[in-house]
Amino acid sequence: MAESQAGAGKPPVMRPRPLSPHLQIYGWKITMAASITHRITGVGLGIGSLLLTGWLLALADGPESYAALQEFLGSWFGKLVLLGFTWSLMYHLCNGLRHLFWDVGYGFDVATANRTAGAAFAGSVLLTIIAWVLAYMYRGAV
Repeated sequence: MAESQAGAGKPPVMRPRPLSPHLQIYGWKITMAASITHRITGVGLGIGSLLLTGWLLALADGPESYAALQEFLGSWFGKLVLLGFTWSLMYHLCNGLRHLFWDVGYGFDVATANRTAGAAFAGSVLLTIIAWVLAYMYRGAV
């Protein structure tokens, strides 16, 4: 009787397992890019915090250490690192404001989510440019 219930000794038929959605299935959307960029800039801010800590330690260590770090930060590569850190900070700020609105229940519809993701990218670039222009304008004022 048990044998007839199990299919008369036949092995069970294996159905194909469902696959998790992957980037090959989903097309790129601006909201996907915003989410991934938010995570990457979070890591960048962590690394930038180490750079800021190194700057403070060089300042505390004395003029030689500070001059060496300033020489590095004044090079083209150092400026590129600082530019990336500035943009990471500005993007994380803009997208964090977007998340703040989500926390109170606004902006979940697709059109608004797409617009705010684009605004986070555009706003971060604009704020980075403003910060660097101000830095160059006032670099000798202090």
